[in-house]
Amino acid sequence: MKLHCIASALLLGLAAPAMASDYPAKPIRLIVGYSPSGAGDGIARIVVEAMGKELGQGIVVDNKPGAGSTLASTLLSRAPADGYTIGLATGTLYGIDQHLYNVRYTPADFTPINRLTVSPLVLAVSPKGGITQLKDLIATAKARPGQLNYSSSGIGGSPHLAALTFEKAIDATMVHIPFKGGAPALQAVATGEVDLSFGTAASVLPLGRQGVVKMLGVTTQQPSAVAPGVPTLDSQGLPGFEFSFWFGLFGPAKLPPDVQARLVAASSKVLADPQVQEKLLSTGNEAAPFATPAAFNAWAADAGKAQLERVKNANVKVE
Repeated sequence: MKLHCIASALLLGLAAPAMASDYPAKPIRLIVGYSPSGAGDGIARIVVEAMGKELGQGIVVDNKPGAGSTLASTLLSRAPADGYTIGLATGTLYGIDQHLYNVRYTPADFTPINRLTVSPLVLAVSPKGGITQLKDLIATAKARPGQLNYSSSGIGGSPHLAALTFEKAIDATMVHIPFKGGAPALQAVATGEVDLSFGTAASVLPLGRQGVVKMLGVTTQQPSAVAPGVPTLDSQGLPGFEFSFWFGLFGPAKLPPDVQARLVAASSKVLADPQVQEKLLSTGNEAAPFATPAAFNAWAADAGKAQLERVKNANVKVE
């Protein structure tokens, strides 16, 4: 009996690496907290199509928009840690979600896999306001504190955070008007309903080229390939100004290390593919993987802490 048990144990021990190497043995579910037409969804579909080929299994996008993407993150935090449910998330996972929304998860409830993309935002103003240069906008905001207004895709989102960063940089206050999405937020700029907005390059560039809005600059310190020809805010009188948003892959907490490593390797490989990079660039995003999940997590935690500080200092609340 004892010999049989020992033999069984040895067989199970020998079988464990083989079982790990079989991952994935079935399709993977990717929870995305954005609508099928959103920027996050577009990034997810480009990356997972390539990752599915690399892994030999399909990755099915499951859109779960709502509550600033916290619905999707909550579902991910409660999913089995077997590698068959992963999620797309961004910097709000590291503090802002917990501050603005009634969520129970913390960063410890997730396993970081890889950062997928980074992207600048583009500052757009209404042509009807008569502002054509950044220095004019700054002067007007300082001369009329609390009178200029700006739109965003929602409270606590990247456009909102970029505007808070801008307010701090110019030492002036403006009025925030949140909309349900980036498209209506920019349409409000085009019609003159609001004075300015920070939007994604994919959303702002077509309107800027049509003359519907005036593009004043990108939020990264260096000129961005996703917005060619648009100067940086840094180069126009705001030295050191930097804001970018990112999307990354995560799993539930306690994802097996071998599964995590498999997903890291697959995501890094596809993000190094020039065809994937070109597809991402066409959506206004640049491929930006990290060398290790630990490095990704450390960077995201630092960035999240800085963003949370801005939100707290501005007394931002979800009503």
